[in-house]
Amino acid sequence: MKSWFVHAVFYTMVAVAVSGVKGFAQSTHYTTNSGIVRFSSKTPLENIEAENKNGQAILNTSTGEIAVRMTMKNFNFPNKLMQEHFNENYMESEKFPTGTFSGKVETSIDYSRDGLYDVTATGKFTVHGVTKSRSIQGKMNIASGKITITADFQVALSDHKIEVPQIVFVKIAQQIQVQAQFVLMPVNK
Repeated sequence: MKSWFVHAVFYTMVAVAVSGVKGFAQSTHYTTNSGIVRFSSKTPLENIEAENKNGQAILNTSTGEIAVRMTMKNFNFPNKLMQEHFNENYMESEKFPTGTFSGKVETSIDYSRDGLYDVTATGKFTVHGVTKSRSIQGKMNIASGKITITADFQVALSDHKIEVPQIVFVKIAQQIQVQAQFVLMPVNK
């Protein structure tokens, strides 16, 4: 799936959800603009961590379609120099400003019943301008009218053509650990 298409689908879904079109966005669409995504790189020489509190997500419970989007420059590091290197040297955030996932929850869920479910979402994961097919496993907690989605997975730098200079190669893990949490609320409820 082309990156422009993923963005077009995401923005269309958000526009419809926000516009309050009756029937379409009643109780089948859940969304957030404050999802939390953390990543860490742990090596014997250095641990690097960052957090983004502005992840966007929308879930259509009638079809299982899900779209997630985050702006790379919204990742905050404890060290500003690390943040600068992340955006300029590794992620090239001016050229590739967002990371996205667009796919479908494969697990059959009864969204009308509260509970904790193991889920798998399969779709297209795009980082640094490179799109890969991914199946991401996580948990979905339905409670008190909201849906909380959590996932913990790894991203290989080589899969997304993220190059690490030889001088710092031993300080940056080649597999980045990602943890995500999105608390989605029903649209227009």
